[in-house]
Amino acid sequence: MEQYFARQPRDFLAVATPGAGKTTFALSVAAELLGRRIIDRIIVVAPTEHLKLQWAEAAARAGIPIDPTYAAGKGRTSGDYVGVAVTYAGVAVNPLAMRIRAERFKTLVILDEVHHAGDALSWGEGVREAFEPAARRLALTGTPFRSDINPIPFVTYAPGPDGVPRSVADFTYGYAHALADHVVRPVLFMAYSGEMTWRTRAGDEIAARLGEPLTQDLTNQALRTALDPSGSWIPSVLAAADSRLTEVRRHVPDAGGLVIATDQDSARAYAKTLRQISGEAPTVVLSDEKAASKKITEFAAGEARWMVAVRMVSEGVDVPRLAVGVYATTTSTPLFFAQAVGRFVRARTRGETASVFLPSVPRLLAYAGEMEVERDHVLSRRVNDEGNIFAAEDDLLAQANATESASGELEMSFEALGSEARFDRVLFDGGEFGHAGEVHVGSEEEMDFLGIPGLLEPGQMRELLQSRQSERARKQKSARAAAVDDAAGAADPVAEVATHEQLAVLRRELNGLVAAWHHRTGQAHGITHAALRRECGGPPAAVANAAQLAARIDRVREWAMRRSS
Repeated sequence: MEQYFARQPRDFLAVATPGAGKTTFALSVAAELLGRRIIDRIIVVAPTEHLKLQWAEAAARAGIPIDPTYAAGKGRTSGDYVGVAVTYAGVAVNPLAMRIRAERFKTLVILDEVHHAGDALSWGEGVREAFEPAARRLALTGTPFRSDINPIPFVTYAPGPDGVPRSVADFTYGYAHALADHVVRPVLFMAYSGEMTWRTRAGDEIAARLGEPLTQDLTNQALRTALDPSGSWIPSVLAAADSRLTEVRRHVPDAGGLVIATDQDSARAYAKTLRQISGEAPTVVLSDEKAASKKITEFAAGEARWMVAVRMVSEGVDVPRLAVGVYATTTSTPLFFAQAVGRFVRARTRGETASVFLPSVPRLLAYAGEMEVERDHVLSRRVNDEGNIFAAEDDLLAQANATESASGELEMSFEALGSEARFDRVLFDGGEFGHAGEVHVGSEEEMDFLGIPGLLEPGQMRELLQSRQSERARKQKSARAAAVDDAAGAADPVAEVATHEQLAVLRRELNGLVAAWHHRTGQAHGITHAALRRECGGPPAAVANAAQLAARIDRVREWAMRRSS
């Protein structure tokens, strides 16, 4: 507020993490500008119909009447209103009508989640045409980055150190800052892996472990197998999330949970499963239902346990009591992930912690580990081909691999056959804690993490996670030492490899830890394995014995503990 009124800018971009109070800031600015008679009218542009209603309700509490039913081309509205709320899609339909309205009065335009103005070329052009004559424009966003290079209207771009244009915010308040100020909750990410089986169009059956290095198509199909309502993975994760919600409600009695589903059929199936698990019918929110906004409002004001939605509550929707989430959607862009997690971080009481359950997919784990990283919208990428004649081709290949579906044909021909869930790890405050995917759902070891108290300060949470991981690591080390002692009588080192089941478990654990180290540091798997061989000795992991594998597992854990401390 001080910065805004000191500069009195025509355009102002405020970037603040979800839950930090962007709506309150914008309405405070609007009230002050109205009081000084700098503006006469307000236009709020929001991504969805529900958010129009939410803005109108918030504005009413601030003494600013806004019409959320207005549509471009409607013409006059009641004299009781000083503003209207519209959607980006609505502006694109008739930008000229909105331009006339913005020209007729001294108008403040509030562009909520302004990155949506780049969703489609027509949206951006419509917003620019409609609000170019506005007296003031206040742009708000919690995620000032996009996966494309569509410029966002009324946002300033400036070259970065590498010469690539990036968005320039007038004020930034990131998640890390808000967390330090106790404005938002710390987030505990509970990652689940497991074995997946599916059939391709050619009739081939494929089995893979969720989270292992796979091609983009195989990763997508493994994720879809996990989220298939007829499998075992999603019911197990929903049961774990419900157990976590029960624990949180011991300290936060009205805490609620949200499952974000891929489509309506999945949402209904998840709701049916949750009803069997919790004994209470969840609130199901589908975006094409007329009563969707009313359902969200009622859930926010009530004490029901669960809500299941497709994309309706992924952005901007204010349900402060949400404390547990299940990310059960195949949508995996950084923008959607950040906005989805943003539904759980709004703080009410100091010490509250959010818990988000998600599949152990490398991309999602990377997003979870980068919660505190501030980003800008990058307009283009400069291909640096100095010393690399294949740089341009590599860049195009990376873009192709980063698409939501690298192969439409494979997606269409996919058939899920079966799945199982295993508790993998916990991600918190940039660190990873857990069991490398070897813990059965429903076990006491899983409950060590599901039963974490619902009220803990970030420092207390980290100490508790480190303590529980160290305790299990100690038990694992003792068990492995006993197993190695039992096999010590063999004279030939190759004979130690005879216990194939034990070695398979150790190799999976080692590979899981190496993958976690890759997610955390970016270091390639092969380089990590080579470093472990240098430090611990022995042959490649494929032919290493139990003692050698155990030593490497312990060494990776030592690296992780040192990095966390």
